[in-house]
Amino acid sequence: MLKVLKVKSEILLRKIGKNFGLDIKMTDEERFMLLLKHYKIDLIFDVGANTGQYAESLFKLGYKGKIVSFEPLSDAHQKLLKNSEKYPGWMVAERCALGAEDGEIEINISENSVSSSIMNVLNDHVKAEPKSRIIKKEKTKIFKLDSVYHKYAENAKNILLKVDTQGFEEPVLKGASNTIPKLSGIQLEMSLTTLYDGQMLFKELYELVTGLGFSLNLIEPSFTDKDTGRLLQIDGIFFREL
Repeated sequence: MLKVLKVKSEILLRKIGKNFGLDIKMTDEERFMLLLKHYKIDLIFDVGANTGQYAESLFKLGYKGKIVSFEPLSDAHQKLLKNSEKYPGWMVAERCALGAEDGEIEINISENSVSSSIMNVLNDHVKAEPKSRIIKKEKTKIFKLDSVYHKYAENAKNILLKVDTQGFEEPVLKGASNTIPKLSGIQLEMSLTTLYDGQMLFKELYELVTGLGFSLNLIEPSFTDKDTGRLLQIDGIFFREL
């Protein structure tokens, strides 16, 4: 994984530079790993895992806890299962989406897979990333996180909920009302402009999460319009104060 190798080389370069009195910028990934260590995160709920890019990068960067990944797309879920086999601390839940209810739901599948969403993708998103266009749909089970929490939480003491669901973040949080008080942190994809029909944007999500007792610790750029340079999505990483 080229990104992981790049991050590791940047971390090493910073350590070497420090020995020579040079102040080399810390990477977002290094900041995030330090936060996981500081808050003693031992379990991550990886919601919207796709093929496991997020979880695999964390394990390769040295994360020692457990990760439970949730993914609703059938093709992506099969690849996710295969990718998880190399890591004993990585569990993949049955194929499903997480949201505000238990049942069945239809999901839109984008050409590039990672942009797939239960929400309808809007023209501004397709303009910035043409491969985000919807090419087909499929049905999947959907559960509230509250309904499956005890199945996967086991004896975890410090849990991070990561939500990357392409505009469907608010329903995931709604379905986790009983789980959220047990969480140490939340990592949330947050859009700065409307990319999916009906989605909640950065300001409202920020107010929602901080109103639940979390503080914003880190912002990571996520999706940028490559023609204009405009930042469209970020990852907001929130933790409760120790």
